Amino acid sequence: MFDIAVFKHLSDKKILVVGDVMLDRYWQGDSQRISPEAPVPIVKIAEREDKVGGAANVARNIAHLDGQVTLMGIVGDDENAMLLEAMLTNENIDSALIRQSDQPTIAKLRVISRHQQVVRLDFEQAFAQQHAQTLMEAFKNCVADYDFVVFSDYNKGSLHYVSEMIQQARKLNKIVLIDPKSKDLSIYRGANIITPNKNEFLSAGGNADTELSIIESSRKIMEDCEIESILLTRSEQGMSAITKIDKVDMPAQVLEVADVTGAGDTVIATLVVMMAAGLPFVKAAQVANLAAGIVVAKLGAATVSPKELYQVTNTEMFKSKNSHYQTPFDDVLRHIEFARHSGEKIVFTNGCFDILHAGHVHYLEQARALGDRLVLGLNSDESVRRLKGESRPVNSIKDRATVLTGLSSVDWVIPFGEQTGTQYDDTPFHMIEKIMPDVLVKGGDYTVDTIMGADIVQANGGQVAVIEFVEGCSTTRIIEKIQDKNTQSKS
Repeated sequence: MFDIAVFKHLSDKKILVVGDVMLDRYWQGDSQRISPEAPVPIVKIAEREDKVGGAANVARNIAHLDGQVTLMGIVGDDENAMLLEAMLTNENIDSALIRQSDQPTIAKLRVISRHQQVVRLDFEQAFAQQHAQTLMEAFKNCVADYDFVVFSDYNKGSLHYVSEMIQQARKLNKIVLIDPKSKDLSIYRGANIITPNKNEFLSAGGNADTELSIIESSRKIMEDCEIESILLTRSEQGMSAITKIDKVDMPAQVLEVADVTGAGDTVIATLVVMMAAGLPFVKAAQVANLAAGIVVAKLGAATVSPKELYQVTNTEMFKSKNSHYQTPFDDVLRHIEFARHSGEKIVFTNGCFDILHAGHVHYLEQARALGDRLVLGLNSDESVRRLKGESRPVNSIKDRATVLTGLSSVDWVIPFGEQTGTQYDDTPFHMIEKIMPDVLVKGGDYTVDTIMGADIVQANGGQVAVIEFVEGCSTTRIIEKIQDKNTQSKS
């Protein structure tokens, strides 16, 4: 998929989010009776929660992914604005909000009972052009300081001059991303990327009757509006990243959706952070799709952490069985490094695993239970022959690795024991030295002091464990049984 070293660069670039800023309020409580005044439930409020919303939620998602982010928007000169600014500070978001006294800060109050929204109350007025003008001037004065610009349009009036702001950003070679609301996509002319959902796409003249019609209508929009790429979010159908030369479809990542609130904010936030970290558009879109799968499985306008995103990305990259079996070794080391960086405990074991049997499966499951990730050093074919004799291995290293990677307990399979010139090493010492696992595991009648690499693992603060083999299970016995049966059948 890509080099996951990008996760080291999430905060390398500065991102400016501009758009309609809101305060989202959630009042929750139980409802056990209907009001005598009207046929509505009575909700006894027990909890109150305030969150940043709209463009502020995009900025919040960026900040939670460790991105450097500043938020620009219009708010009222009121208590809600003060509350918003305090929340932005707590979320590690630089605030560049513009206060005006003519209209209130946009706020939405949701009353929730038994996990159902009972009513939503909106406190808002569309902002006047004069306030949008002030926002545009402030934007022009600071946009040069940023690398990426995200416009989050909720059609509340803040982005009345979005066309002019895009032109200014593009003159300065900034990458511009748009979460659009307008049916007229020409107002976003010159943007690098827009991220409409399916309804917004259709309202803007897109056609989703067939995959071909999506491509054709997308490219017409892109040509007419001078937009480079479209990331179309398609609900249960996942997403499609559409460029002038390609269309890449990404399936939805969750089977059970808890709440889609704010999912679009997470998508564009993840997209811009991953592009800022160095990924091209399509690769970044694939990660954004994974982030959407995480966030819609949560209740409310949730966010995704770098650890969550790394873990799901790492898992996705290793879904293919063949991708578990990796060379060169340095590729696997990078994944192990990021797993450890994410707080995961690395377990290492090794062996020939010639004919996989119940004893192997039991052993590997026990080994994996000692940590979060299991790395399996696998003796090469040459190494197995040197250790077991010329009749072994029965299965080639490719076949052995394929079977082993089919086990849920195994994360990575790495070969060792290749002969170099006249030199060969049938021990995993150098592999252990480089991986430096948190737990080193061996099976059978070993003692800790006889396990190769135990000294360096323990010196590094790691553990060494011995797991007993399942009695009566071995590759040698399986081969002997097969040979006995062949002999009997011939006689």
